[in-house]
Amino acid sequence: MDKPLVVGVDGSEPSLHAVDWAADEAALRGAPLRLVYASMWEQYEGAALSPDLGRTSERIHADRIVEAAGRRAQRRRPDVKTVTEVLRDAPVPALVREARTASLLVLGSRGRGDIAELLLGSVSLAVAAHADCPVIVLRGRHEPQPDFAAHGRILLGVGEGKRSSAGVRFAFDEAKRRGVVLEAVRAWRCPAHESTDHPLLAGEPARLHEQQAVETLAEAVDETAAEYPTVDLRCRTPEGTARKVLLDASASADLLVVGARRRNGHFGLQLGRVAHTALHHSACPVAVVPGIE
Repeated sequence: MDKPLVVGVDGSEPSLHAVDWAADEAALRGAPLRLVYASMWEQYEGAALSPDLGRTSERIHADRIVEAAGRRAQRRRPDVKTVTEVLRDAPVPALVREARTASLLVLGSRGRGDIAELLLGSVSLAVAAHADCPVIVLRGRHEPQPDFAAHGRILLGVGEGKRSSAGVRFAFDEAKRRGVVLEAVRAWRCPAHESTDHPLLAGEPARLHEQQAVETLAEAVDETAAEYPTVDLRCRTPEGTARKVLLDASASADLLVVGARRRNGHFGLQLGRVAHTALHHSACPVAVVPGIE
């Protein structure tokens, strides 16, 4: 695999945990690791400084950040080829550009510049919404040496029809690499106006919606499941909103995989309410996988 795993680093604790997580993932994939720090230091310190004056203080700071991240990755996974680079650009456009040639982009939930009370850093959210490759944002609590297969379970949220196809394949790939269970979930609800007080008909609307969820889930995963016979697939169709069902289940998962729709003629991704909520509230890392409609 020639495409690298790219990690956005900025010296913050979440970004360093992202380095650890991505190093493990790169080792599983046999892929190189690329650590990048984006900074527009020239805008503030001057782009035309004479070469004999050496590096600016911000450039020195940026170099130290990526060098420290590179050493951390090498200590954790010495077998993974790791490169580092400082990019002369703002973080969001730089990382979105990096995603064009990456197999995966890994980010911490928030960086140095974000207010601690924010649920998700603005950079992580913007990049997840516009990147061409899958983006993993490390939500939840992470120990200094994270075990990204602690629960032995990948959680897949299944949406409508073919919108989920890219996410489905990504989830199967991850489950196979890690040797863990893949739990595919399709939530359903019975609208209030369809319920009835008649004792003979009370359960019929609910059964209808549940059956539709079962069929949608099977349509989404069965074909791909046949290509991954060694993956332990478990399908579940619980009642409730997709957002609540997935957030509750994320507490005992190692990774939550959700899809994002890319519509021809529209800029970026339309994350949708489920992906947006997951990025803000999930108890485990979230993979946003772009698909084309």
